[in-house]
Amino acid sequence: MDAPYDIGMIRRSRAEDAMPPGLLEVLNEFHRQQVSYCYWKSSRRLHPVFAGEGDIDLLVARKDQHRVQVILAERDFKLFPSVADRDHPATLSFLGYDERGGQLIHVHLHLQLIIGERLLKNYRIPWEETLLTRAILHPTLPIRILDPTSEAVLLVVRACLELRRLDPMTLCVWQATTRKFALDRAELAALVDRTTLRDLAAELLSDDLADLVAEAFYDEQPLETQIRLRRRIRNHCAAYRSYNAVEARMRSAWRALLWVAGSLNKRVLHAPRPWNRRAPGGGCMVAMLGVDGSGKSTSVATMRAWLGSKVDVVPIYFGTGDGRPSMLLRPFKLTMPLMRRVIRSKPSVASHGKISGPAPGLLYSLLLMVWAVAVAVDKRKKLVAARRGTNRGLIVLTDRYPQNQILGFNDGPLLTRLTVVPHWLRRFEGAAYALARRLPPDLVIKLVVTPETAARREPEMDPAIIRERIAALQRLELPGARVVCVDAEQPLADVIRAVKREIWRLI
Repeated sequence: MDAPYDIGMIRRSRAEDAMPPGLLEVLNEFHRQQVSYCYWKSSRRLHPVFAGEGDIDLLVARKDQHRVQVILAERDFKLFPSVADRDHPATLSFLGYDERGGQLIHVHLHLQLIIGERLLKNYRIPWEETLLTRAILHPTLPIRILDPTSEAVLLVVRACLELRRLDPMTLCVWQATTRKFALDRAELAALVDRTTLRDLAAELLSDDLADLVAEAFYDEQPLETQIRLRRRIRNHCAAYRSYNAVEARMRSAWRALLWVAGSLNKRVLHAPRPWNRRAPGGGCMVAMLGVDGSGKSTSVATMRAWLGSKVDVVPIYFGTGDGRPSMLLRPFKLTMPLMRRVIRSKPSVASHGKISGPAPGLLYSLLLMVWAVAVAVDKRKKLVAARRGTNRGLIVLTDRYPQNQILGFNDGPLLTRLTVVPHWLRRFEGAAYALARRLPPDLVIKLVVTPETAARREPEMDPAIIRERIAALQRLELPGARVVCVDAEQPLADVIRAVKREIWRLI
């Protein structure tokens, strides 16, 4: 085992200085405790991986697995479990947050060498001890990697077992995936001796396959088109399968359906159903509050993009403005332009348009009652969906949140704007907002801006209403939630960094 790295010396290297500090500390601790591990994927792509463009796939000796998990946890790397259909007992996903770069670091621990199609890692190849013994230090980065000969043999086997058009995830990116394998092979071919490659292949596979592997590796024909090699490798590795051919195809087809459903849910449906990876210790809900122009929607969209590539995230819009309307409110939103032509003034608590001092008329009152009932039903459905999502391990991000502390605006009840309303209708509306008080978010982030900034960003808003809403937002309390105020007068990058920091503390 090589001598431990000094973390101070590491940061003076240009290549290593670009690495997240938390990851550097983890790797340095691996070396200090002489953990048996290595990065076992393509060494050619290691620099982009450290820059946040992929997972850091580490093969760890079984005897060191618990020490490795302790090291990661002590440096604020958190274990994010996969959903049951995509989970494997020999793989663990730890995520860390690099505040300096604003990115998530995905350390993918492999306690056994598991390979195969993306949706079904069906083969456990028993080469861990050999590969870890032969691992070497990277020439410029503080990490152990496969030696070129081991990587070459493993590359051939992986190509035969992973590059299959029956896997829909691989098929969607077929050209990019096969190109990566081709580039990896071209780089390794210049580093690996043919005789050494043949000898290792004989040790790991068999004598009769060794010549075939060596010949195929240096052949100009792409690995995915070498039918004889692929058939022989699959037959040799059949004993290492977790499922036989029939069950593997059935499981792969089922997971493909779940993958399609999950992708559709992530992009369109936003149902509270986990599909990939859940939050540690159960889900959580984060509500983003602020007056119009404070950057709520931008912050929610940015947080969703930041977390959504690794963790299951459900966005929920509790407002009735320009955000994504629900199916229930969509018909009302479509008729809104017509209603605005008919009703040219609004009550004094409205924020946009021409403000009217007199009490609202009969037509406006009737329309508002219908609208208030629809909004109350919509909010109740979203509150229930949000709670179910957190119960199932999802991270729920909400733009706004219902409340009944401040009436008339700031996502409060609407019927308080009217003086004559049936009591049963007020009770019906009030029940939805009372439910929001019973189901508070875990974290509330208030984006605070000055009236001048809000007026500049939302010129259609009445300045008096802006000042009133900002003052009300400061008084607003959501019992049971941790409330954090973020100065949204800062540059957007600083606001986003502050929001990410608070969310990461919560998870």
